[in-house]
This record gives sequence, C-alpha cells and structure tokens, in this order.
Amino acid sequence: MPAPVAITHEQFNALVARLEEQARRSPASYRLRVVALASAGYGYFALVFALLLVLLAVALGSVVYLKALAVKIALPLGAFIWFALKAMWVRLSPPEGHPLKPKDAPALFAMIDELCGKLRSSRFHEVLVTDDFNAGVTQVPLLGVLGLHRNYLSIGLPLMKALTPDQFKAVLAHEFGHLAGGHGRVSNWIYRLRMSWARLLETLEQRKSWGSFLFRPFFDWYAPYFNAYSFPLARANEYEADSAAARLVSRRAAAEALTAVKVIGSYLGERYWPTIHRKADELPQPSFAPYSGMGKGLATGIEEKSARDWLAQAMRQPTGVDDTHPSLADRLKAIGETPHLALPAPGRGADSLLGGSLARITEEFDRRWRESIQPAWEKRFREVRESRARLADLEKRAAAGGGMTLDETYERAKLTEDFGAGPDAALEQFRALHARWPEEAAACMALGRRLLLRDDESGLALVERAMQGDEEFIIAGCEVLRDFCWRKGRREQAQGWHTRLIERSRMLEEARDERSQVTLDDELERHGLPASALEELRKQLAGVPGLKKVYLVRKRVRRFPERPCYVLGYRVRAWWPPHRRRLAARVQSQIAETVVFPGHGLVVSVEGENRWFGRKLRIMRGSRIA
Repeated sequence: MPAPVAITHEQFNALVARLEEQARRSPASYRLRVVALASAGYGYFALVFALLLVLLAVALGSVVYLKALAVKIALPLGAFIWFALKAMWVRLSPPEGHPLKPKDAPALFAMIDELCGKLRSSRFHEVLVTDDFNAGVTQVPLLGVLGLHRNYLSIGLPLMKALTPDQFKAVLAHEFGHLAGGHGRVSNWIYRLRMSWARLLETLEQRKSWGSFLFRPFFDWYAPYFNAYSFPLARANEYEADSAAARLVSRRAAAEALTAVKVIGSYLGERYWPTIHRKADELPQPSFAPYSGMGKGLATGIEEKSARDWLAQAMRQPTGVDDTHPSLADRLKAIGETPHLALPAPGRGADSLLGGSLARITEEFDRRWRESIQPAWEKRFREVRESRARLADLEKRAAAGGGMTLDETYERAKLTEDFGAGPDAALEQFRALHARWPEEAAACMALGRRLLLRDDESGLALVERAMQGDEEFIIAGCEVLRDFCWRKGRREQAQGWHTRLIERSRMLEEARDERSQVTLDDELERHGLPASALEELRKQLAGVPGLKKVYLVRKRVRRFPERPCYVLGYRVRAWWPPHRRRLAARVQSQIAETVVFPGHGLVVSVEGENRWFGRKLRIMRGSRIA
C-alpha cells in the first residue's frame, strides 16, 4: 500500500504509466489488486463504525458499575455515531432532463431494450432527454456509500440530431457496455465505482458535515491512489465499450459516431452557438429557436474545409491521463477503422426515434433557452451599445492626435477587437501599443497573446516577458503558452506550462484561504504602516459612526508575505447587548464597503464571542489607532 502522503500531478502521471504497464503484463492479478483497493474503502467505513459501536456497547455495559458516568459517556458517543452516519449518508441529486416513457418514444425504447438484452446490462429506472451534446449513464446511490443504485440514461437532443439512428445506436451500445454483465463485470464495477466515489467525495467535501473528519483525512489520501490504480481498468473499459458498440452495430457505424462527436462538437462550440449569441450585439430580444434549427444547421452549416480542420485537430490529440477516454485516433485504431464523417440528411437524424415527442421536447428546450438567456442577452445588448459609444469617443480622440494613456490605448484596441473593425484592425493597434510602451508587461501580454492565438511564435518571448515583469500575468501567460505548445505538438513544453499553472493556482488559493479569516492561533505583529498611511486610514474610519475603539495589526502569512494582510478589530459605542450586536454588524459592513486598506484587510468585532481576540489585540504595543 502506498505511503499516506499527498500525490502531485506529476506523481499521478508517473504512477498511472507504471500501473498501465503492470496491467498489460498481468491483467488478472492486477484486477485483483484493484478490487482489493476498492474494497479497502468500504472496509475503512466498516472499521470506523465497528469501533464506535464497540465503544458504545462498552459504555452501555458499564452502566451497572459506573452508573451516571457511563450514561454521560454513552449519550455523547451515541450522538457522535449519529453525526458520523449522517455525514456519510450522502444523498446525490439525480440528473435533470425531460423524462421519457415507453409510450412517448416506442422506437427509442425498443432500441434500448434490444441493447440491454444483448449486453445483459442493468435496466434503467429513468430515461431523460437533455439539451447537452452528450449521452451517458448515471448511477445514483440511494444509501450513500452503501449503494443500492438507481440507473439513469441521459440522452442529449443535440447529439441525436447530429447522428443517424445507427450511429446513435453505437453510442448507446458504448454507454450500456459500462453496465454490461458477463466477462467484463468486474471492470464495469470498477468503472462505475470510480464515478460513484468521485461524486460522493465531492459532495462530502462541499457539505463539510460535523463528524466527517473521521473520513476526510483517509479519503484525501485514498482517493488519488484509487483513481490511479483503477485508471488502467477504466481506460480498458472504454476500449471494451467501443468494442461492444462495433460488435453489436457495426465497426463503420461506431467509427462514424466517434468521428461525428468530435467534428460536430467543435462546430457547435466554435460556430453554431457563438453565431447565435453574437446576435445579441444587434437584437434586443432572443427570438430564436436554436434546437429547432440545429438539424438544418448541421446539414448546411459545416463547411468541408472546417470539417477537415476539426477532424485533423482531433486526430492529432494524443491519449493522456487527464481523461480515461482514449484519443480519437487510438479509439479508431482499436476497432480497426479510419475516421468517417457521415452526417444525417435533413429529417433523418436519430431524433426521429423520439416520434411524436420530438416536436414537444424541441419546443420546450427552445422556450427554456430563451427564458434562461434573456437577462444575459439584454445585458449584452446594452453593453454593446455603450461600448460602441465609448469606442467612437476614443476614435475621435485618436484622430485628433490627443495624448492617450496606456490604459486608454489598450481599451481602444480591445473595443475595436470586440465591437469595431475586428481582430485584424485591433492587432495593428496592439502592435502600436507595444511599440510605444515596449517595457510595459500589459502591452507585452496583450500583443503576445494575440500573436500566439494566430500561431505566430514571436508571441512567445512577449508573453514570457510579461510574466517576468508582472506576476499578475503568470496564470494567463501559462494558459496561453500551454495551449500554443499543445497545438504545436510540443507535449513536454505544454505539460511544463500546465504544471506551473497548477502550482501558481494552488499558491493563490492557499493565499486566499490565509487571508479569508483570522483566529486566536494566528501569529500577529505590529502593523508597520508609515505615519501618512496611518493618518489616511484614521480619516476614513472617522466617517464610520458608532466606533469606540479601533485596533490594527498585521497577520503573518506564509504565501506572498510581501503582500500585507491587516486585521482591524473594533468596539462600538453601545451598552445594551441586542443593540450592540446590531450596531457591530452595521459598523463591520460599513468599514468593509467604505474603508480602503493599504493591502488586504480583515474586519472583526472584538466584543462578545470575540472578546479573547480583543484581549490579544489590546496587549500588542501600538495596536490601538483610534
């Protein structure tokens, strides 16, 4: 068993690579090891609760001898067991969608029943139609970690419109393959267990229930290793599901489905939806029916060159460890096929399997889309009008030869890109921006990013210079450099930038956590503000009514200690407790809204429950500032 330490992204990648080799050499013994590791998760639950129950039984059994003392021990112990059970009795929400019954779409349910019978897969309690470009099987445990699953089949209407019935049948066969019985039962169980554990642990982390501390440390260690050890089986399970689709339908239909999902997914994400959303620049109301028009758009809106480019891009993507799904090229190779793009003719898509329900579901999705997007649509329309007016003003100033600041010059170029003459005209303005301020990090980042998006390598040095000049650009710089290297096939460089991005993001998250609260255990020191800054702070605080005393200290932080984190403690002028609490809350809100700190600031009342914290501030020399 691996040592109980945190696992990094690099360690996870290396571990998966080593485990995949072990799985290839000895698949049977490796499967047994993964089953044992999966059982360890349940074993930990059983051990914890068994120990708690034994302690409770001992406490109850000692009532005869210890009397009241035993009762005092048993009652809180029983309550603790209850809280621990409640913490792990995680109820997960089922997936959302339009529910279907067999009478609503008999042709679709006939296909589902046929595939379930051939694959000996579990039956579905609910079949849902969604607005996603996807299809999937979800198991929702009714008894938390104990299981008793309810099976949901979610089918995306856009996916059905993009595929022929045979292609769609191959997609369903793949999904049902994850629930199949027979020789793949153990692998399928591990595959589903990965998904279940991920959802359960995510919900447990979000809830942070009292009593869950018994389980979180173990699973913080256990989950990454279980994911790594089960990864090769999950990856193999994807290949087995593809094989089932090719066997039950045809290899050609499976290849067409895999190809179409990649190409049409790119079309919808890069062309179809952006084109509709751009209409908000000109029209005040969303008067479209995007799901009704999607089928026609797929038949006529995909240009041959664009389709070739999207397919070539998908075929270049390698298989990685960020997803158990293999790459398109590897999936096609495994079933002995080459990519084929065969779009359904108008009216011949798999959505015809919905029968009489198709028109009703499509109309419902169109209505829900209009209702959900209307606020954002109207906001976008207003912003475009205001931005174009601002651009016109900046253009007049530029034409008049008036001196414009760096921020104004950048704003003009950005508005030109988004609301004016377009990216080509804006690029020339960004070049002029950099030529005028060549050492400014913002100018380097603005031009470098746009050059890299055009696959112009001269942007590399500019982005790196921006990151060196201003650490605020490190996250954005790592993202654009990673994506550029990935498009160019430079996997090691892309991974290096991705690793730096993850590390930087983790540091920023830790810094935010440090600055989100202050406790009695935190180390505090004198604020160290110069007299001018302190006087400015006092002037701002003088405008807050109700303040009686104010203390200012600095919290010692581990991440970015050069960025100060100030703690301001205050007392209010009120003696009656209810009035004092209300006034304290009002004062805290006003300080947070109106007072500008020379760094990050935390505001806390030092009365009532926080009186011990107030004592800690009072004894610090020079802490009182008002």
